[in-house]
Amino acid sequence: MIYGIPLREIIAFALMGLGLVFLIGSAIGMLRLPDFYSRVHASGNSETLGTALVFLGLAVYNGFNDASFKIIVIFLFVFLGNPIGSHILSKAAYKTGHPVWTKKSAKEVEAFSKRAGEEEN
Repeated sequence: MIYGIPLREIIAFALMGLGLVFLIGSAIGMLRLPDFYSRVHASGNSETLGTALVFLGLAVYNGFNDASFKIIVIFLFVFLGNPIGSHILSKAAYKTGHPVWTKKSAKEVEAFSKRAGEEEN
């Protein structure tokens, strides 16, 4: 006990707080990044880690019981499923021709596309 607070609660609070930092970072990345691929990358990586830390914090807080086991199973599904889902979304966008962001203006990209089309013919 530190200042009357059990160590288990301090560890749980630290894990959930760190998870919240990663989830907020993921939300900021979704709002600030310029294109689909960057946004998927931000949400896929930091959201997975943030959710995992929050779930582990909840499991530590509950102690060793049935609820913690269920939380850990959910954590494993999220930890395995979220990166796979992000990869599938990115691959589908790439295969359908979703444009990749560059620092070029729209006119430069359009001119490049026309030149590329002329070279193919």
